Amino acid sequence: MSSFERVRAQVHRFLGEEMFARSSGPVAVRQLVELRTQVISLYALLSVNACALAFTHFGLAPAWLTLVCPAVFVSICAARALQWWRMRPATFSEAQAERHLRLTTALALVFAVSFVGWAIALGVHGGPYEQGHVAIFIAITVIGCIFCLTHLPLAAFGVTVIVTVAFLIHCLTSRNGVFIAIALNTTFVTVVMVRILANNFRAFITLMRAQFEAQRLAEENARLALSDSLTGLPNRRAFFSELEVLTEGEPPFALAIFDLDRFKPINDTYGHKAGDRVLQETGRRLAGFAGSGVSVARLGGDEFGALIRPSSEGDDGAAVCARICEALRAPIRLGETWVTAGCSAGLALYPAAGRDAAALFDRADYALYHSKLNQRGHTTMFSQEHENAIRTERAIEAALHSPDLVREIEVQVQPILDLRTNRVVMVEGLARWTHPTLGRIAPDRFIAAAERCGAIHRLTTTLLRKALADAARLPPGIGLSFNLSSHDLASPETVISIMEIVRASGFDPRRLTLELTETALMRDFERACDAITLLRALGIQIALDDFGTGYSSLSYVHRLPLDKVKIDRSFMADLHAPRGERIVATILDFCRNLDLPCIVEGVETEGQLAILRRLGCRSVQGYLIGRPMRMTALLQRLDEIEAGAVEAPPAPRLIA
Repeated sequence: MSSFERVRAQVHRFLGEEMFARSSGPVAVRQLVELRTQVISLYALLSVNACALAFTHFGLAPAWLTLVCPAVFVSICAARALQWWRMRPATFSEAQAERHLRLTTALALVFAVSFVGWAIALGVHGGPYEQGHVAIFIAITVIGCIFCLTHLPLAAFGVTVIVTVAFLIHCLTSRNGVFIAIALNTTFVTVVMVRILANNFRAFITLMRAQFEAQRLAEENARLALSDSLTGLPNRRAFFSELEVLTEGEPPFALAIFDLDRFKPINDTYGHKAGDRVLQETGRRLAGFAGSGVSVARLGGDEFGALIRPSSEGDDGAAVCARICEALRAPIRLGETWVTAGCSAGLALYPAAGRDAAALFDRADYALYHSKLNQRGHTTMFSQEHENAIRTERAIEAALHSPDLVREIEVQVQPILDLRTNRVVMVEGLARWTHPTLGRIAPDRFIAAAERCGAIHRLTTTLLRKALADAARLPPGIGLSFNLSSHDLASPETVISIMEIVRASGFDPRRLTLELTETALMRDFERACDAITLLRALGIQIALDDFGTGYSSLSYVHRLPLDKVKIDRSFMADLHAPRGERIVATILDFCRNLDLPCIVEGVETEGQLAILRRLGCRSVQGYLIGRPMRMTALLQRLDEIEAGAVEAPPAPRLIA
């Protein structure tokens, strides 16, 4: 290692590597911001000191030294100070900041050579006072430069070396003991000042790095907070944040919600890992539609969203949704297996469907619900018809919480006939609601509304009390069948209330059958099993309603302690066809083999009844046997049958 390299290494160790590191990246921008006010002060300092030094030497030195040089220096300093004052470093790119720092360093070195050369040139003129002023000028100027260039240490160090070395050589060659002492003293002070500058700059760099790292972590956390970890798409929070911004403006746009049609069967059949793979591939395909006019996000589960702005190609929201649905219908490879998830979409237009984010999203979700129900695999656009339906449903939900509900709602009964004895052995309690302003409301509408708005517990308990009160008037040989909602078994509160109501009614629990749908069991199978065990312990019988319509009905018959099943009315439509008859025969044989009584619903014609008799069916229910009616009307008809005033059903029917 050469002597020069050894000296340089020692200087680097003394001052620190940061002192000589090249300014780059965001640090350069921050340095430039900090330098702005300091450099303006530096130019002011140089101008004032130069004018003072020129004044004391005026008349003693040539005019070009006392007038021309100071005028040039002050003009350049003023021009540079004005440039710095107008500069807005915070708006600079990293490359621009680096260029300005390099230019400032170069100019600082040029200024150092110029000013120290001018001062030394003045020092040969005048007496000891004027020469002392030169020494003071150089000393205070170099110290001022060190302070003002704290955030540009390379320039500060260069200026210090140039000025101090030049001044030291000048004083040593003068052989004046006072000037030599001043030069040595100034040199010592500047060395200490440079060391302090280096320490301060090192602390500055450490602070900047900590701030940049904190900013990077904050940005990363913000990115993670707004991203879905599985698909990499923006998440629900990011989606709604952008939606809020869009609804504050005027330009129209569309909000679309996509839901995978067959995700649950895929997830249940192939496992969660396969389900994640389907979601990842769905996210990848959706990301292909993202651009300046389309934003996509994963909203949760197998639900995705898109914000679609008008494009120059003229594509509207419906066209984009159609292309997305088509893309998501393409098969997805899972190892050696190919699966097709498919999707349905709901679309709402701003501002026609709603002017705030929540309303617009709710309407798109409502349109998606209609797609899943009626146009699976396609897009449904929210319309005025849907708006009217929403208003009606909201009115129904409000009426469900009204204190008048108990008075307005009633239970009608439909008879169930034993074909062997030709007698009514059971009645099914069916809810009927006539509202003063909404009129007659279909049971499927108000039950679904009650489930949505949390009124199902009140509805179930109210109807059960009414049904049991009416059933107390039935002859001892006739039982009551009552339907439970899919939410009832999942609610321990509702199950306990049912048991208390049955006990309080005085009605024999063994005459009560509670009908459960497969949907109720699928909601929470384990909790449903516990509820069924409690109810059967009281003596209540359990029936599986709509048997044969669910893909896992056979599984529930095998796994649950059921007392009977009810064959869904949909099988009656094709009963006259050979294939339809064979299907019903198979179900009846299945029930007989399990010693499980079954009731066939939806019997409406004599032909259907004849076929069911031939197949050995025991119990039937339907309009042929009797339509739903009030308990008073049923009891009257039963009395008439007992008295022989009319024939037993189904000829003539209990009620036309």
